[in-house]
Amino acid sequence: MSRSLKKGPYVDPRVLKKIEGKQVGDKTVIKTWSRACTIAPEMVGFTFGVHNGRDFLSVYVTEEMVGHKLGEFSPTRKFQRHGGKIQKEMESAAKQRELDASKAAKSASTPKKK
Repeated sequence: MSRSLKKGPYVDPRVLKKIEGKQVGDKTVIKTWSRACTIAPEMVGFTFGVHNGRDFLSVYVTEEMVGHKLGEFSPTRKFQRHGGKIQKEMESAAKQRELDASKAAKSASTPKKK
């Protein structure tokens, strides 16, 4: 559900205060826990360290990100992989193809002795 238009976008005043003394393109990371903060045009060119619950992920703000939330660019869950029997078979087949390809490349590159 989006925020009311009469209220305007939520921009955390603490984040804006941290930006005030810095110049655009500055390499320092601005740490923030405010994932709900909407990205404003003043934030373009800065790097934010957005907390994902465990650590801070660096997010470099570009023009395309204006209007989105900081939390959208800092995922809270880490995708490992889909599991199951079929997935294991596919991975083992891919590994075998890779080994076969490397063996073929090795045999083609070494000259044969007479």
